[in-house]
Amino acid sequence: MSTTLSKDYKERIVPALEKEFNYSTVMQVPRLEKIVINQGLGAATQDKKLIETAINELTAITGQKAVATLSKKDISNFKVRKKMPIGVMVTLRRDRMYEFLERLIRVALPRIRDFKGIEGKLDGRGNYTLGITEQIIFPEINIDNINKLMGMNITFVTSAKTDKEGYELLKQFGLPFKNAKK
Repeated sequence: MSTTLSKDYKERIVPALEKEFNYSTVMQVPRLEKIVINQGLGAATQDKKLIETAINELTAITGQKAVATLSKKDISNFKVRKKMPIGVMVTLRRDRMYEFLERLIRVALPRIRDFKGIEGKLDGRGNYTLGITEQIIFPEINIDNINKLMGMNITFVTSAKTDKEGYELLKQFGLPFKNAKK
């Protein structure tokens, strides 16, 4: 089963990037390897139901079971014990990754109020992290059942060697960057 974005990548994006960066082989063209969605829930130390709710919401959004992330050490100031659940994450690859990316670009991001595009700052290795403040921009979430607005980080991990290559790859996929230069 091939999604439209993965087909678009093979047919349109690969030749465009190959031409722009003068790659000698198709294997040099950067690709999207995985998308990691992460929610840090510091408030979960007081309210255990928060982790359950976040797992269910993230599973609904991504179509793949989310897992709780556990603390690595004790931090008394934050009332955190070692191996206590303090977040939720899910890693998407292949078809699920492309499906999620398509829904993010075409449905979720346009639903953000006063949306003018996303920042174009990558991490130095061609990867990009997008911070979202409310989970209600996803149509899978029923607003009536929300008891707490939670944000999330969506990290796009690419095989690009430089930020310029990674930026161009993500721009070709259709991520709406504010500054269309670089």
